[in-house]
Amino acid sequence: MKRTLTQNLFEPDNSFIYGDGPNNPPTTFIFGPQYLRAKLFQLSPVEDWILATLLVRPLPLYSDQDMENVLMLSSNKYGSVKRAFIISEQDNVIIPNFQRLMIMKNPPTKVQKILTSDHMVMISKPFELPVRLNNIAQK
Repeated sequence: MKRTLTQNLFEPDNSFIYGDGPNNPPTTFIFGPQYLRAKLFQLSPVEDWILATLLVRPLPLYSDQDMENVLMLSSNKYGSVKRAFIISEQDNVIIPNFQRLMIMKNPPTKVQKILTSDHMVMISKPFELPVRLNNIAQK
């Protein structure tokens, strides 16, 4: 599954930045405009996609070793917080099957589903998302 997720990053208009030189792994990543439209904003208004292309910033890349050194999860810390998960059925980045795997591996206390939203739920479904969040908060 990991290979499939990272393969999506190698789209023609995405780019990697090699801040430590060309002989070292990339240090940051930038989404290209076509990738943003096809994968993240495919159901969002065009105006929001255009704005996103203007505001996109490099994302730092971390190695597995970096994550092991920084990220410490335990039932006393992370496990003590109630979690909710909103499934986005039309997400082209974190596909629904992977979302269900995330839920299965780390069960939240509440799950909501938004059928016709892309990865950017707050933009593609700006009125439905707060209703779902309110439902989660009320239960």
